[in-house]
Amino acid sequence: MRHKVYTRKHILNAAYDLIEKNGFSNFTARNVAAQMGVSTQPIYLEFENMEDLKQSLIESILEELTQKVFSVEHTGDKLFDISINYIDFAQKKPRLFMAMYLDEKGGGRVMYDRSYQFFKETVLQQEEYKNLTEEYIEALFHATWITLTGLAALMISNVVVPTRQQIIAIIEQSVNAILESNYEESSFSDIKK
Repeated sequence: MRHKVYTRKHILNAAYDLIEKNGFSNFTARNVAAQMGVSTQPIYLEFENMEDLKQSLIESILEELTQKVFSVEHTGDKLFDISINYIDFAQKKPRLFMAMYLDEKGGGRVMYDRSYQFFKETVLQQEEYKNLTEEYIEALFHATWITLTGLAALMISNVVVPTRQQIIAIIEQSVNAILESNYEESSFSDIKK
């Protein structure tokens, strides 16, 4: 009798499906195995433990987001495009968005660090932002992330339903407020902690 082989990719796909449906609150070996229709044995043959699977899944999702989702061009301004793509991701995959960005058991610090790094690298490619100091880039990141995460959460719950133009105006106001301010490093220093 031939046994079916479950690869790392199969397990990550099942874990992704589980997270997309239920978030991280029920992220257990038993639930991932049930998603695949197998015992937990293949999971522990491929991953050291559930934390290893979780971190591998988060890395896999981040890779997909940076390559396929956040890099889509809409306006020609990379800062605005990242922001629009973040909102679009939240709208298209609300449960996955909440699991990765809002769930306390989700990506957490890894999502913050990787999102900031991607934001910084992308924004510095844009002519008008390439001479910004690290402090201004960090302030821009915080201002846009806080604004967009709040907006995305409100849109997911249908509290607000802005048009694309209204979303762009909100992003523009947030960006301009930082760029035009007399930003001091202490303004956002406590947010990272």
